[in-house]
Amino acid sequence: MRVLQKKASCNFLVFGLGYDSFMWPALNHGGRTIFLEEDQPWIEQIKKKHPTLESYYLVYDTKRILTYTGVSLQQLHQADELMEIGMGEDCKIVVDPRFSKCKLSIKGLPNEVYNMEWDLILVDASTVYHDEAPGRMGAVYITGLMARNREDGETDMFVHDVDRVVKDKFSKAFLCEGYFRQQEEKIRHSTIPSHRNPSEGPFCP
Repeated sequence: MRVLQKKASCNFLVFGLGYDSFMWPALNHGGRTIFLEEDQPWIEQIKKKHPTLESYYLVYDTKRILTYTGVSLQQLHQADELMEIGMGEDCKIVVDPRFSKCKLSIKGLPNEVYNMEWDLILVDASTVYHDEAPGRMGAVYITGLMARNREDGETDMFVHDVDRVVKDKFSKAFLCEGYFRQQEEKIRHSTIPSHRNPSEGPFCP
C-alpha cells in the first residue's frame, strides 16, 4: 500500500484481522497499528502466531439497533433501514463517537481508539458475516466520524470489498463521493479532512 509507505510511523487503525495482518505493523514501523475484530476465537488463533499484534474484540451494535427500531433479525441482509437511520441529523453531527447520538456509532471500544487521531484507517473484508450482513456498516460510519472529528489534518480511508452492496452504499453515503480519490479492484480510497471547525462545510462536499 503506497499510502502507508508514505505515511510510515503513523497511527493506523484496521477493522479486521487476518493471516496477513502481521505485515501492516511491519510496514508501519515506528508507528502504532491497532486491529479491531468481531470474532474472539479468531483473535486468539491469530495471536498465537503473532502475539505482538495489538488487537481488540469488537462488538457491533447493529443487531441491537435493528431490534429496538422494530426491524426483524431476519432482515439483517437489508441495509435500507440502517441507511435511513444514518441519514438522520444526529448522524451528521461531528462529535466524539462515544458521545454521538447516532445509533450507528460504535460504543465500547478501548479509549485509545477514540482518543487517537488516525492517519490511516482500513475497513477490511469481514470474516464473520455473509456478504450483505450489516455488521461493517457501523465500521464504515464510525471511521468517517473519527476522521471528521480529528483536531486538524486529514485521514486516508480504505474500504475493502466495495463490490458488495452494503460496503458500496455505506462508503458512498458516509465517506462521501466527493472525498473519493481512487479505486483499485475492490479497494476504495478516500481522504477525509477534519470537520472540527464548523466552517469546514457540510458532512459531504
